[in-house]
Amino acid sequence: MAVRRLDNRTARHVFLDRHGLAETPAGPGKGADLNALIQRLGFVQVDSINTVARAHDMILYARRPAYRPAHLKRLYERDRQLFEHWTHDAAIIPMEFYPQWHLKFRRDAEALKSRWQAARRDGYEQQFQEVLSHIRDHGPACSSDVGKDERKGSGGWWDWHPSKTALEYLWRSGVLTVIGRDGFRKRYDLTERVIETHLYPGAMECDESATVDWLCNAALDRLGFATSGELAAFWDIATPAEAKAWCARAEQAGDIETVEIECADGALRRVFARPGTGVSAPDALSGRMRVLSPFDPALRDRKRCERLFGFHYRIEVFVPAAKRKYGYYVFPLLEGNRLVGRLDMKAARERGTLEVRALWPESGIRWTKGRMRRLEAELDRVCRFTDLDRVVFHDNWLRES
Repeated sequence: MAVRRLDNRTARHVFLDRHGLAETPAGPGKGADLNALIQRLGFVQVDSINTVARAHDMILYARRPAYRPAHLKRLYERDRQLFEHWTHDAAIIPMEFYPQWHLKFRRDAEALKSRWQAARRDGYEQQFQEVLSHIRDHGPACSSDVGKDERKGSGGWWDWHPSKTALEYLWRSGVLTVIGRDGFRKRYDLTERVIETHLYPGAMECDESATVDWLCNAALDRLGFATSGELAAFWDIATPAEAKAWCARAEQAGDIETVEIECADGALRRVFARPGTGVSAPDALSGRMRVLSPFDPALRDRKRCERLFGFHYRIEVFVPAAKRKYGYYVFPLLEGNRLVGRLDMKAARERGTLEVRALWPESGIRWTKGRMRRLEAELDRVCRFTDLDRVVFHDNWLRES
């Protein structure tokens, strides 16, 4: 049988729809609406960089302009509708998904023990009981509350003292739960005091096969189409081999089918999708311009982003400033189904201004008056979101692509 093909326009629409970026952004952005959005995305990556706002806040704002950081904090820290753990990075995840993380806890416990014996300073395993006793006796703790007599490292962000490593290991293995953050420092508590009894690891058996089935199904529903490797990478729990075997079984059962996706350069790529994905003619996408976080889930897989949108994007962390084509941390601009530019901007809070230092339109994109109006409208919204007063454009801000 001939393999069904999705043209590039349809593929982009399916992908953006699954990521909550196809429709005009609207909604209260709090409570049940916010929880439903995070469930739709699967998770929201958290990151410490704050040139304009935190990554997780920018991700949610792009889909719900009424969203404010206090709404996430309440849903996470007070209402306990979310928990924090690891996908490909630290992320905030719907509590409904917690049972699927039992497999993650078990696998992280095994993998990190061997990996960290070489990568971390000695002695963290000997701190397990002391750390647990401290939290049991004194309540939730940050890394600064434990290991006060231990030598602090001078090797930067990841050079942890043994008790900090113990906290992280106990969190990753499910014994501790992060209940919130002070600034960007995690606060850890005993999982038995935070997670409802019926969800607690040990209260229910970890069925690996059922978990892998859930992980692959849930990943495909959030991506729209994917290779088996992309399904495994979505949650970073199932292995590539497990995802490949799942795809074979699901295709044999008729639950998924192989389709061809037309890439931005015209090349064809075979992926898996639900039967009928993309059959209906896509509705017109919102033409509103949106600033995306560099950590937006739609951009997470940089190679997929380039294939689908023709958008080559890297955060130039280790590139010397003199050799960077763009700024270190530039924000992609989405308009309809196209990524139309990269924006270098920063919040100057002492002046109450959003400073636009540079914008590079993508190749073939003309920066028309209409496009400029859409950008200005979006930047005014960003100002309101970040409690800034006005936008300031630096001299020579509009650059050649």
